[in-house]
Order: sequence, then structure tokens, then C-alpha cells
Amino acid sequence: MAHRRINPDAIAELERIVGRDQVLASGEELRMYEYDGSVETGRPDCVVFPSDKGQVAGIARWSNRHGVPMVGRGAGTGLSGGALAREGGVQVVFSRMNRILSVDYENQRAVVEPGVVNMDLSRAVAHAGLHYAPDPSSQKACTIGGNVSENAGGPHTLRYGVTTNHILALEVVLPDGEMVRIGGDAVDPTGCDLVGLFVGSEGTLGLVVEITAKLTRLPESIKTMLAVFNTPDDATETVAAFTARGVTPAACEMMDGWTIRVVESWIHAGLPADAGALLLLEVDGTREEAEEQAARVIDICNANHAREVRTAKDERERETLWKARKNAFGAAGRVAPDCYVQDGVIPRTRLPEALRRIAEIGRRHGFEVGNIFHAGDGNLHPMLCFDGRQPGETERAIATADEIITLCIEMGGSITGEHGVGMEKDRLMPLLFSEADLELMKRVRNAINPLGLLNPGKIFPVGKGCGEIHTPAAVGGDKRTA
Repeated sequence: MAHRRINPDAIAELERIVGRDQVLASGEELRMYEYDGSVETGRPDCVVFPSDKGQVAGIARWSNRHGVPMVGRGAGTGLSGGALAREGGVQVVFSRMNRILSVDYENQRAVVEPGVVNMDLSRAVAHAGLHYAPDPSSQKACTIGGNVSENAGGPHTLRYGVTTNHILALEVVLPDGEMVRIGGDAVDPTGCDLVGLFVGSEGTLGLVVEITAKLTRLPESIKTMLAVFNTPDDATETVAAFTARGVTPAACEMMDGWTIRVVESWIHAGLPADAGALLLLEVDGTREEAEEQAARVIDICNANHAREVRTAKDERERETLWKARKNAFGAAGRVAPDCYVQDGVIPRTRLPEALRRIAEIGRRHGFEVGNIFHAGDGNLHPMLCFDGRQPGETERAIATADEIITLCIEMGGSITGEHGVGMEKDRLMPLLFSEADLELMKRVRNAINPLGLLNPGKIFPVGKGCGEIHTPAAVGGDKRTA
């Protein structure tokens, strides 16, 4: 089978490791795997679907022998190009490793394979009054392995934390095929926090093949509220007021007027189309605690000029409100063929200024910028709708996004809150980190991934010695080439 990078003998060897029906290597088959949820592209030279951890280890050894790049992929819902094959090579797709291996209900933990869909784990343990707390907007599709790679968050991050706060242990295949287990059953194990190192490393240190995740008790009571404002300023000032008053909702999501109208035209959730902004707020805990917190939240909203605060009267109404929030980016597909979602972070106190300046940046570049984001922790998701089929449109959207992220850095924030750096923001890393910071990060990566074969060209700026691929021959290894 002819191939651009990988010769037929090497493909045949890969088929012996995982099975012939678990390898894709033709141009049309590979086309589906050159995209994720970002505006980036990167086509692999072949795609493999391992069924167990032993096969993953075999693929890694194969990669090492032939000097072929190797990239892990979950469901392809990522938004930074993290799971794309920037340098070609083999893409390892974990969709067939999707089993919940065990659940320890008494100690509130589950052992899962990386291809388990986020929401499926919560559904599997709901009968016992438990759930898996991290809840990205793509939780109906995204996998826990992908969440681990990106340290994914979600609307309830404000109270429950991000993925790293819910992972006890990992089994990982290192780039040379060695399989190691890091972490343990203890909530606070001794020694170096290797789990913390691997979570959020964007697949550059190892391929996660097994995850021990913490489960969380479902709260006794949940109160979900929709606060409606005439202006974005009033909504963002309310978020700052929560912090000042010592109130921490379980979730605090904001949607601006343009986004409200786009979402409501599709979801029909009863959102007020004439509003300037809204906050979707949730508090939880014991019945008494939830009621007390809800009363405080409503008081703060009213004090900051909310024209209306609704409380969901039942679970169905609550689910409808969350459906509107979590399908917002899908709704944007009705506006334009392409949607570019950003992921900057700023201090919450600067939200009003940030939204005004983002709107100015959009106008200057000819975009109406929609905003729907995790207001409670200052994690912005500006949304640019455009038509990538038109010459120069994609480049204009990327230039706009870069200016927005640069603004976030200037305001004392960060280039990403949960989507990751990937190949989308690698060029912006020097704006946030010093050369010494980046060099130390590279030294850690190179200690574990010395050949640079695992997910090359990610996180660090390509062209500064960070995206290179070292063949085995160059480091004294096997001189066979693929």
C-alpha cells in the first residue's frame, strides 16, 4: 500500500499489532481525521484503533523503531488542534477502548478506559447518587482520556474544579512503549505529583490507557436561576459582586445579547431575545444551603439591575436552560459555515472592560463577536462566525482571535483556560512565558519524550527547536526508516 511517509512493510507490521481492520491508510479514510473542533488541520499518514493497552504499547514501540510521529485522539471535539497530526505519522484513536472497568461505590472512584464518554460515566453511577463532576459543554461526546490530556473544565468548574482535581491515578504508555502507573488510590499521595504533570500535558508525555477517577456525591438540592440584564456591563458587574460578597455559585455562565438570539432561534428555551445579557446561575448543597445561597444570588442580581431573575421550577426546566448553554456553539452553525471559539482568561473584576474591548477588536476586523463563557472564573469564549470558503476569511478570523488573546494577557490573564495550547496558540506562548520558563518546560518534555515523536509540534512554538522530530538514527537507535 503506497504511502507518503510510512512504507507498506511498516503498515503491514502495524496491522499485525492491532489487526488489519483496525488500521486506516487510504487518502479518503484519513480525510475524516485531519480535523477537530478548531480551525486547524493536520492529516495523519495512518490511523489505528487499539482495543487494549497492550496494543497501545505495541504501537509506541513500532513508532520508536520506525521514527514515525504518534498522536493520541479521543472523540475529536478538541478546540486547539491538540489531537491533530501536525507532522503526519500515526494517529491512535481510543474509541474502541471505551469500557468502565470497575466502580468502587463505597470509596467513590471508578476505573475507566480513555475512550469512555464523559457523560456516560455519570449516567452509569447516577443510580448510586454519584456523578463525575467535570462537565465540558461537549460532555455528551468528549472522552475522559481527552479531558485528561487537556485538563478540561466546564460550567461547574467554579465549585468543583477542573479535571486534575478529579483524577487519582493514571496508567500511561510512554513514548518508548514502557507502561507505567502513576498516582494511587489515596486522595493525597506522597512523592512528586506525576498525575498533575501528565494531566494537561496535551498528549506530549504519554498515551493514557487507564484512568482512576474520583466520583462525587450528587447534591441533595439544586437551584438553577436565569438572571436577565439590559446590558453586558450590568451582568459582568454582578459577577464581580458575587466575589466581593463571598458568594460562590456552583456555576455562573454568561451569554451576551447576540448569542442569546442565535441560541433561542434554534433551542427555543424561552430566553429573552431583547436582553443585552443573561447569567445562568446554579447553587447546590443541602436543601437549606441551596435555598440560602439562591436567595443571596437573587439579592445580588437585583442589586445590580437585573430586570428579572427566574428560578427553574423543575428538572425539565433546568435541563432546558442547560441545553441552551451547552448547544450554543452548535447554534452558531446556523449563522455561518465556520465558527472559531477562543479560550482566554482574565481577572473577573475586568470582565466589563474586556467585553467592551473585545467588541471593539471585532468591529475593527469586521466581525460581530458573540460571547458565551464561564463568567464565574473569568474564562472567556469569544466566538467568531465566518465563511472559510472565502479567500482570506480564515486568516482574518485568526488575526482577530490572536488580538483578543493578547488582550487577555495584557489584562493579567492567560491564553487558555481549558481548551489547551495545542497547535492553535503555540506561537503565543512567548507572550505569556519567559524563554527560561519555556526552556524548563521543554526539558521536562524531552526527559520523557526524548525523540520528540509523541505529539510533535504542540504547545511550544514551532521553529524554535520545539516541533522537531528526531529519527532513531540521529540518536544512535535503529537505522531502519519507515
